[in-house]
Amino acid sequence: MSTCAAELATMLSGAGNATGAANLLCGQLSTVSNQITDSSYAINATYLLFSAYLVFVMQLGFAMLCAGSVRAQNTINIMLLNVLDACTGALFYYLFGFAFAFGTPSNAFIGDHFFGLKKLLQTGFDYPFFLYQWAFAIAAAGITSGSIAERTQFDAYLIYSAFLTGFVYPVTSHWFWSADGWASASRNTGDSLLFNSGVIDFAGSGVVHMVGGVAGLWGALIEGPRHGRFTRDGIQAVPLRGHSASLVVLGTFLLWFGWYGFNPGSFTVIDKAYGTSGSFYGQWSAVGRTAVTTTLAGSVAGLTTLFVKYLQTRKWKAIDVCNGILGGFAAITSGCSVVDPWAAVICGFISALVLIGGNLLAEKVEFDDPLEATQLHGGCGIWGIIFTALFAREKYVNEVYPGHPGRPYGLFMGGGGRLLGAHMVAIVAIFGWVTLTMAPLFFLLSKLGMLRVSLEHELEGMDEVYHNSSAHEIHAVNGAGNIAELQLAEAHEHQVGAPPAQGNVV
Repeated sequence: MSTCAAELATMLSGAGNATGAANLLCGQLSTVSNQITDSSYAINATYLLFSAYLVFVMQLGFAMLCAGSVRAQNTINIMLLNVLDACTGALFYYLFGFAFAFGTPSNAFIGDHFFGLKKLLQTGFDYPFFLYQWAFAIAAAGITSGSIAERTQFDAYLIYSAFLTGFVYPVTSHWFWSADGWASASRNTGDSLLFNSGVIDFAGSGVVHMVGGVAGLWGALIEGPRHGRFTRDGIQAVPLRGHSASLVVLGTFLLWFGWYGFNPGSFTVIDKAYGTSGSFYGQWSAVGRTAVTTTLAGSVAGLTTLFVKYLQTRKWKAIDVCNGILGGFAAITSGCSVVDPWAAVICGFISALVLIGGNLLAEKVEFDDPLEATQLHGGCGIWGIIFTALFAREKYVNEVYPGHPGRPYGLFMGGGGRLLGAHMVAIVAIFGWVTLTMAPLFFLLSKLGMLRVSLEHELEGMDEVYHNSSAHEIHAVNGAGNIAELQLAEAHEHQVGAPPAQGNVV
């Protein structure tokens, strides 16, 4: 007889067949309890799967953003690369990446279980969690694609994408998101935390955005700027504008939509209560707050960019506003779950200034990133990590990261400087790790002649060279064979790279 039945039998000892009644009642209670448990699991699994689908939509957003930000003759190439980021990422994250990121029990540096998802279901993990984390991994690869667009050999994309999603990104996510990671704010109870705090990078300002941005930094530096981006005397920067503002805006809204899976979805479960028993307050409320902070940061960053760029140029810059919005999202991603909405407004305002300042610096040092990915994801990602250490609220930190009483919180919220110390260590660690791994890879590819395309191929365009196709019809000009021939002749004649003619694309 079960404990429940024995206790009920004692209580019903005066009634006839008390044992049978007790067994019946406990059986019914057990059935109801199992149904509640199954329902809770189904709710959480559905929530996580839907969040994974939203994050995957961001890949379409990246594709549209990239396609609109490059010139017409590179449209098919960059869209195909975004497709292959998803495909390559799926295979290599399945074989290696998930194991390196979340294989447990493991050491503090790298996971060592679940290769090929072997024995995954014997742990607390399940397939929805894998799918969600895969969507994050390919987002990091998509960021880097934008930095080295319009001048990179097709094979090099495949190599770096596999390496980033299969090894570099997973190790970083293990550090900060695994229960075994050395800097994780969710380390197993009893383990020491970095600065008694751990790093609060809730949805990946560092793990995703900074990783992708720093990888793009080294790729763009080693390749050098696109031909014609800067004059030889260094006096003038020549804008090589993308061919479709419509695609940029479409991509921005798709990314905005997907970010509601990226940030709120990072809770991974929604059916969880906070506080005392019976209080109608739980994780669902935190999920809603996270969606609000995400919205405010992106919106304020967009508005700030709009007016600052107008003061600079006396023009209303649509594409710059789109990038400003995305910079606000990249920044709030770290602390979205542990800050108040008013703090998200500050986050968005400063992220816009970080992006604008980063673009001015990039132009001054002749750094060419067609999508501003290094400045946007790398620069705003760094600001997001610092922002969290300044504005994280004690109540939210203890709810989202339970199990460590007295955990530090935001410096400006009265929580001392230990969280900021941990986050500064995180910035240095991420930058160092990505530099140590991705810079040698890009350098080796460059030395082997596998990284950058030839001048002729760059001017002709990736679509024609690699795909024998074009997303847009290119017409002959003044009887010349094609635009690429005119550009090449002009470049050789003047020794100054002329930007592709914009008026001849239909």
